[in-house]
Amino acid sequence: MRTEPLPGLLAGIDEAGRGPLAGPVFAAAVILDPDHPIAGLADSKTVSAVRREALARQIRRHALAWHVASADAAEIDALNILQATLLAMRRACAGLASYPVAQALVDGRQLPPGLPYPARAVVRGDATVPAIAAASILAKTVRDAWCLDLHERFPEYGFDRHKGYPTALHLERLALHGPCAEHRRSFGPVRRALSQRATP
Repeated sequence: MRTEPLPGLLAGIDEAGRGPLAGPVFAAAVILDPDHPIAGLADSKTVSAVRREALARQIRRHALAWHVASADAAEIDALNILQATLLAMRRACAGLASYPVAQALVDGRQLPPGLPYPARAVVRGDATVPAIAAASILAKTVRDAWCLDLHERFPEYGFDRHKGYPTALHLERLALHGPCAEHRRSFGPVRRALSQRATP
């Protein structure tokens, strides 16, 4: 990542992992370099895993600046998923603190409070704003890598396959084994699994 700041920079911000039943929600902030455009940037959900990894490598190599941050499962349970997502976004932005950002464009409808520069929410921004798409890709690839590490710790849940989302496989394993340390206790399927195991 480069360290020399430039005037009038635009930061794109997006998250990954609001829907899963386990693990942190991740957010990324990216400042693209207009002198090094990256072809093929798009909403991370529309890009294959192999292509996402290739794009993530290009973003890390060519972006002026980028930072990925998270809010963990305990913070999600304490704050709720929306507030934890906004917290992760603020943390991602904090990683760009040495850069004179002129404006941040945030995917979605709500802005993280307390950003140190003007910001605007952009609905479907990950499909229309390259910097947001880049942030989407970084957040998604970092979260997917985290899920593979989680699979090594808890292979019985199949996190390498469902990445924490409430698939039929995940719900089946959750009912069978009960929640692990990384499951979000405030989410309905996890609460139900806990209550079922507590019932004699």
